[in-house]
Amino acid sequence: MAGTEARIVVLGADVALDCRPGETVLAALHRHGHAVRAGCRRGGCGICKLHIVEGSVDYTHAVAPTVLTDDERADGVCLTCRAVPEGKVVLEVRPEDVSRPHALATLYASLGLAAPDPAATR
Repeated sequence: MAGTEARIVVLGADVALDCRPGETVLAALHRHGHAVRAGCRRGGCGICKLHIVEGSVDYTHAVAPTVLTDDERADGVCLTCRAVPEGKVVLEVRPEDVSRPHALATLYASLGLAAPDPAATR
């Protein structure tokens, strides 16, 4: 989508983020202070998967089918460390998708999510 500004919207929360050209979903979320889960950041582990509710992404680097299957892609799952938004992308972020929940109550509130009990995350 040449010429279309990339934007990420988090479903059910008042969060809308602009993306830089070629910036991945994960990089944009982290740059704006949203600590969603991530592992290797190279497309090898699958920890950073999120569900796309609306919109599409492009993969400028190869993604192994063992990490993101064709069925997952068809169901709207994206590998955020490799996915580059094409225009507006609406994501579903669940409490289990947020890293360090015991230290990020503010993030949960900004995403409109209920913060888990910190004792349960240890």
